[in-house]
Amino acid sequence: MTLPHNALILVADGRKALFLRNQGDGRQIDLRTTSHQEREDRKDSDIKTDASGQSAAPAGTGLGGGTMGEPDFHQQEEDRFARELADKVNAMALAGKFDALVVIAPARTMGELRPLWHKEVGARLVGEHVREMTDRPVSDIEALLVGEAAPPS
Repeated sequence: MTLPHNALILVADGRKALFLRNQGDGRQIDLRTTSHQEREDRKDSDIKTDASGQSAAPAGTGLGGGTMGEPDFHQQEEDRFARELADKVNAMALAGKFDALVVIAPARTMGELRPLWHKEVGARLVGEHVREMTDRPVSDIEALLVGEAAPPS
């Protein structure tokens, strides 16, 4: 992949985000971390407020009610984190803070981000990689971007 000088690279998952810039040019990628965010992964007891609910039996069926499934609070927090990232990247695009963007994220996070991109982000998006790379060294991210075989995630 040819990555322009000063391109923004977002490496994210539902808990962590790295913002990198290419200080190199189209021939040689040189990524530098510009900022990072990390969401605290709270314990279930810190997130939950009540026990699972009960559902009423359908009228006239003679069936008993059942327990309603408990929402996945950790997933809800990961999705919220992705929406906040999309808002941040949208604001950066509207402010002209980048001309080219590459996003590297696992499928679930990418699925949250894609529909939230402003058209200005879409116009600057030059690449996407559906991979978990937030805990990988920058050299592995560079290898992924140049198309070399990066170690499996």
